[in-house]
Amino acid sequence: MDRYRVVFLILMLFLSLSVYGDEKIAPNDVQETFSDTTLFSVKINPISNFKGEDIPNDAGQSIGLSWEVSDDKSVNFYKILRSENPDGPFNSIVQLTSKFRRYDDRDDIKDKKDYYYKIIVMDNERESIESDVYGPYKSYAQWFNKKRAIVLFLALLFGFFILYYMKKAKKDPNMFIRKISGLDALDDAVGRSTEMGKPIMYILGIGEITELPTLAGLNILGDVAQKAFEYGSSIRVPCYDPVVMTTAQEVVKQSAYAAGRPDAFNKNDIMYITKDQFGYAAGCDGMMIREKPGAIFLQGVFYAEALILAETGYSVGAIQIAGTTMTSQLPFFVAACDYTLIGEEMLAASAYLSKDPDMVGTIKGEDAGKLIILLFTLIMVLMGTLGYIFHISPIIKIFDAIVALFIQG
Repeated sequence: MDRYRVVFLILMLFLSLSVYGDEKIAPNDVQETFSDTTLFSVKINPISNFKGEDIPNDAGQSIGLSWEVSDDKSVNFYKILRSENPDGPFNSIVQLTSKFRRYDDRDDIKDKKDYYYKIIVMDNERESIESDVYGPYKSYAQWFNKKRAIVLFLALLFGFFILYYMKKAKKDPNMFIRKISGLDALDDAVGRSTEMGKPIMYILGIGEITELPTLAGLNILGDVAQKAFEYGSSIRVPCYDPVVMTTAQEVVKQSAYAAGRPDAFNKNDIMYITKDQFGYAAGCDGMMIREKPGAIFLQGVFYAEALILAETGYSVGAIQIAGTTMTSQLPFFVAACDYTLIGEEMLAASAYLSKDPDMVGTIKGEDAGKLIILLFTLIMVLMGTLGYIFHISPIIKIFDAIVALFIQG
């Protein structure tokens, strides 16, 4: 009897353990626990189709990166990391907002060297997702920028015309150049001043020696001074800049020797006034009032003092020949002076006066190139107007292709 009780108690204990053990390891509970913790904690990287390539048509030292995003609404920003080794270490090079899909890496890139990249995506929940390692990518320098082919074409076109007319000018020294009234009147102005027994005044403006209008003014000064010495007249050159004054003294001295009148050169006739803009204008005006020159040349860089000088020159009855590339002052010179060299006419004065074959050929070649460009522009205007008004598809396609070529160049 006791034996049966013991066996019965053992069986009951075993059954009770089996029941409680089944409740703790129920399959449904295991599946639910895995779903709640593991499955919902996995974050999918939204970056796909990452590409890295050398940026074309540049001088190298740059790599273009691009990528696609599967869900940009969940992205807060990107952080791009770079390394020279696929195993790291990776250093952050830039942080971008979610709107970016491309980045050109120019940060200390060396040509023909491998670079590896990773992107860390920071989502709206402030959790980061790190991408795989992409690469290697290399940067290369290109010898020729294909987008600038139109510039090469124009350079070759102008070069051809310049060389052609330079060769032609050597065979024909009297090759025709468009008349420039202001330069043709140079002899008359110097002769008139000589006949009246009055000096010539030459004002180089307030430019420095490094500025093109000042250099062009010095070139014209050489011709004016030579004619003045040939006619037996004197020339005054008040200067704004000390370096320009020294250069002008040498130019006038050389002109005196070229005219065979070295004794007529007086260094004190080329003087420094002041570096103050309106102080310089006042000094020049004072000289005009006192000496009443017969001819005044205003050649160089001028600003607000332009009208002050031109009006004073007009008041003393001098013949005035002005020239500048400052478009804002040209109207004042046109109104107050007898002759005005407009823009490039002043820069072409050396070729016009000297008749040097190389200079003349250069001017003629530039004019020919400008004429070709002008005709081409007119043709393009007609093509665009007629094509879009009458809806002529072939003309529109050609027009758009040519415009796109110039825009990218």
